[in-house]
Amino acid sequence: MRGVRRRSRSKVVVAALALMSVGLSGCSSGDGGEEPIVVGTTDRVTGLDPAAVYDAGSWSLFGNIYQSLLTFTPGSDKPTPDAAKSCGFQDERRQTYACTLRSGLKFSNGHPLTAADVKFSFDRILRIKAEEGPADLLETLKSVETDGDFKVTFHLRTPDAIFPSKIASGLGSIVDSRVYPADKIRTGDEVDGSGPYRLKRYARDDTAELTPNKHYRGANKGAADPVTVRYFAEPQQLKNAWDASKVDVASRDMPAAALSALSLRENDFRVSETTSSGTRFLVFNLKSAPVKDAAVRRAVASVVDRVAIARDVHQRTVEPLYSLIPQGVFGHSTSFYDRYPKPDPDAARRLLRSAGLTAPVHFTLAFSKGVSTHEETALIKKQLESTGLFRIDTKYVEWTEFQKGRARGDYDAYVMGWLADYPDADTFTSPLVGKANNLYSGYANDRVEKLIREARQSGRREGSTDAYRDIQKIIAEDVPLVPLWQKKEYMLSKESISGAQYLIDGSGLWRLWRLGRI
Repeated sequence: MRGVRRRSRSKVVVAALALMSVGLSGCSSGDGGEEPIVVGTTDRVTGLDPAAVYDAGSWSLFGNIYQSLLTFTPGSDKPTPDAAKSCGFQDERRQTYACTLRSGLKFSNGHPLTAADVKFSFDRILRIKAEEGPADLLETLKSVETDGDFKVTFHLRTPDAIFPSKIASGLGSIVDSRVYPADKIRTGDEVDGSGPYRLKRYARDDTAELTPNKHYRGANKGAADPVTVRYFAEPQQLKNAWDASKVDVASRDMPAAALSALSLRENDFRVSETTSSGTRFLVFNLKSAPVKDAAVRRAVASVVDRVAIARDVHQRTVEPLYSLIPQGVFGHSTSFYDRYPKPDPDAARRLLRSAGLTAPVHFTLAFSKGVSTHEETALIKKQLESTGLFRIDTKYVEWTEFQKGRARGDYDAYVMGWLADYPDADTFTSPLVGKANNLYSGYANDRVEKLIREARQSGRREGSTDAYRDIQKIIAEDVPLVPLWQKKEYMLSKESISGAQYLIDGSGLWRLWRLGRI
């Protein structure tokens, strides 16, 4: 989900305390007796079939056990061949895209990987069209054809310069056509991919045991060490595991207090800090009566105090965000700051009065997992209610049900994080404010749709900056959502572990295969 995006600054500090990804240490891999590297995270995997799910936690795992035609190398926003030997557009309009596969590709089960498997993988996403799946990201894909075992060609409905970046993400995960059903989701905990790792054992919401895939051939050097990923429900649990030395690497997300307490006086582990594309938004359901009127949403945008949220809840481990597209990504602007420069209850009151609305406006604000979501939602409630203009009912919902509830339109508004799927501004526009957006907000604007299409046509991505800035101006006026903050990414690792600085960047990948023992 990004392009020239996120300026990534990386610093290694000798520090204290905790972070986010964790796992059990001291476990045997069972393959040669090597001790796995244990990685802890609060990410949530909602499914193992690429056709079924579209969320950051699942796609982070997919990048290690499945392979795509293309991938991103650390620090780059340009796709490079992975399962493919070469790829490229075949026409100036960018409506025909072809790839030639590497020879000798195999799935972890030993089955050969051919162009037929690539076609099968994309066709089944569109055929199944799972409610919480990624099919909407393929809205420009018309058909896929093969020519022998090695060549695959994608025919697009409209020009889409972003298509290579899309298929370099979890969307492009290639599955074994001999094993995965063509018209339904594969159930169970088995995975047959061709990524750097094979999934040896999986326990939902607890553990993923990964061992190097001896059949892997691609752009990456391949995995050298087994890895055990431990999943934690809450940041504090991850911190506790880090403090108890039960994980070797902590990756997304530690409690804000723990991160802010990192000190140079502690010198028994490494800390990598990177500007992230991780963002959080307050999203409105425009089909819901309490927030259907734009004046209500504008009034909320006029009152929310991002600086206080970043300071008091997240202890400055995040930065206030005033636009759809975060800093470091081409197209970034400050459209919400330009329109709502500071919290202004009087402006909010005028907005409601001019629309003929009676205060207080009563609506429900839902939230789920994430760093400090309880404290954050409580502060947003306090900020809005202190004006006398709103009455807010906050509601915590377990993550799986939260995802289903969003899709059903159960909430008037909700708070949710968004991570880039690929390094391009498109990942912060089409999935968030496009007509078929992944937020299920009910928002649609013909001018925004036109600008999204125009931006996708530009092969030189920075050339579409004006279109993305125009989109953000419209969003600041229509307010289908309110940007809250952009996070910093912290990676904690023991001194005996190398490669943690490459684990996360703006590409959406989670490079477990870069980890090793020193």
